[in-house]
Amino acid sequence: MSEFTTEKLSYIFIDALTDVVSKMAGLSFNVLSEEADSAFDENTAVMSLGGASNGKNHGMLFISAKEKDLRIIGSFMTGIPINEITENDIEDTLCELVNMTAGNAKLRTNSMEQIYTITPPFLLKADNLAIKTKKRINVISRILGNDEISVKIKVIFYT
Repeated sequence: MSEFTTEKLSYIFIDALTDVVSKMAGLSFNVLSEEADSAFDENTAVMSLGGASNGKNHGMLFISAKEKDLRIIGSFMTGIPINEITENDIEDTLCELVNMTAGNAKLRTNSMEQIYTITPPFLLKADNLAIKTKKRINVISRILGNDEISVKIKVIFYT
């Protein structure tokens, strides 16, 4: 069994998002920035992560992107032309990214005997949305993307 840390789990979520975008949209993502700033883009989806089998390490997964970037990803995922992507399609794309990323990460952690529960994703729409963290919280954030698009991912675990 692999040694489990919240930092290791956070990187599993980052790898999972890269894998999901590659498989579902055929896009190649790299790490564009090692630390995403605290502000999110106008479209953010969130999922709560229930504690592992040890009862610890509850957390949250945030994925955020600009509308133009979600239009591109959504178009590749659905085959709908970019100019025909609706607001509803944008929201569905973002929620699906969160859902599939969490599911992918959950499969990866099963081999580490870390059983997590995940909730349905929900959307946050706000200008200047930021997460302020307190003590005993492990935060890993990255900006992933390519020359055309980018997505922010933030994984927070209560330690």
